[in-house]
Formats: sequence, C-alpha cells, structure tokens
Amino acid sequence: MTTPKFDKKAVVRLLNKILEMELAGVVRYTHYSLMVYGYGRIPIVSWLRSQADESMAHATKAGELVTLLGEHPSLAIGPLLETHNHDIGAILREALEHEQSTLRAYHELLSATEGKSVMLEEYAREMIYAEELHVGEVDKMLRPPGQIGVFEDA
Repeated sequence: MTTPKFDKKAVVRLLNKILEMELAGVVRYTHYSLMVYGYGRIPIVSWLRSQADESMAHATKAGELVTLLGEHPSLAIGPLLETHNHDIGAILREALEHEQSTLRAYHELLSATEGKSVMLEEYAREMIYAEELHVGEVDKMLRPPGQIGVFEDA
C-alpha cells in the first residue's frame, strides 16, 4: 500500500469514532427491540433488530479499515442515551438523533479523505448513502399517517 495522502491520525480517529457510534447503535437498537409492546410489536422488533445487525456490519467495516491502516480499533462504545421513555415515537426520535449523529461522522470522514483516498472516500460515500436512507426511513415512520411532509418534532 502506498503512503496515504491524508492525515492518517485524523482518519483513524474518525474511523474509531464511527466504530464506537455504530457499536452504540447495536446496543441501542437491541435495547429498543426489547422494549416494544403492543399490537405492532412483531414488525417493529424485526426492523429494530435488522438495524442492530446493520450497525454491527458497519462497525466491523470501520474496524477493518482501522486495522488496514495499521492501527488499533477502539474498544469503546459511543454515547448511550436511556430516557426510560419507551413509546414507539420516543424510540424513533432517539433513533433519528443517533442516525443523524452517525451521518455527521461519515461526512467528517468524507471531508478528511475526499480527493486523497479513493478507497476511504468511496467507503464514506457508501456509508453516507446508507445512513441517509436510515434517516429517511425513521423520518417516514415518525410522520402521522397521511402526512407527506418530513417529520418535524414539536
């Protein structure tokens, strides 16, 4: 591998931050899936658990890139918020906040690597695409039935 044209220390720091945030997503979505009750439980739990699985896959990708760069992946986990408010709306609002924070971290990585590493730039773009889809899905779930406009928290 050739010498990177980017600030390796900063990129590894960002990748470790992403790794930590994605691991926090695994914990969050798993916890949320345990706290869903009511008639709509089964499809919501299924969706939340698929999000946990996807967060694990994203964490693994970030960790693999850290080791590819010859560095050590973090053992930490990103921030975990426990509001003890487990209605579906509250869970989805927390999920939306988490997805938006993770999306910002991927944008930071893109800024640090754009035009400097095709591999890392493409990884960041792929993950931004995935996170924007997640944000959009959560936004749609937060809208009242029949509302077309994006979700706006009151």
